[in-house]
Amino acid sequence: MVFLQPLFEWIESMFGETINHFPLIELIFYSIDQTLFYFIFWFIGRSIILYVKKRKNKPIKWRREIIFNVFIFYVLLLIHLTVFREENSIDNVSIVLRPLSEINWIPFVETAKLTQGTSLFDYYYNLYGNILWFVPMGFGAAYLMKKKHSFLRALFIGIAVSFSIEAMQFLFYTGISDIDDLIFNTLGTIIGIGLFEISQWVYKKWQIRKTL
Repeated sequence: MVFLQPLFEWIESMFGETINHFPLIELIFYSIDQTLFYFIFWFIGRSIILYVKKRKNKPIKWRREIIFNVFIFYVLLLIHLTVFREENSIDNVSIVLRPLSEINWIPFVETAKLTQGTSLFDYYYNLYGNILWFVPMGFGAAYLMKKKHSFLRALFIGIAVSFSIEAMQFLFYTGISDIDDLIFNTLGTIIGIGLFEISQWVYKKWQIRKTL
């Protein structure tokens, strides 16, 4: 780790033996650390673009810009959590040719198998984790796509990102590509879009009351 190693070592020394599934905590720390590293390069490039726009007197919507950058950070984090994890990174992975039959194409079969394990943690994380991780995807994409057909556009972004993750896991052999993940990710995206629509409705009601 580049940024979070001291903090992680402290947490590991304090709670490493008491927290069940501590490797998940380690994965999250590693993923955030790697995301911070690559986000710096994104932020520098984005700052140059904004500087050029400002020099040309083009308007910059700063609230949207902040949310856009948070969304990019979230997507990068999602990719590191699911594809470039543990010892894998963008620098050392390579394409591994495998038959498409290794993909779990039949829905809910592998998820159902997880209920037969010694612990239900893997089942709950696979089901609810895949849904919850994509709720911000739906919310953020819906905000950034505040135009006509925003629901379909935001849903397409969620499905495209999920599909890309499954494809990278398969190509780089860094995970198991499963149709269930795509289904649960899509459901999380829909929930996120729904939460955005509700927040917009509440905000409009509040604005109307404010003017009365």
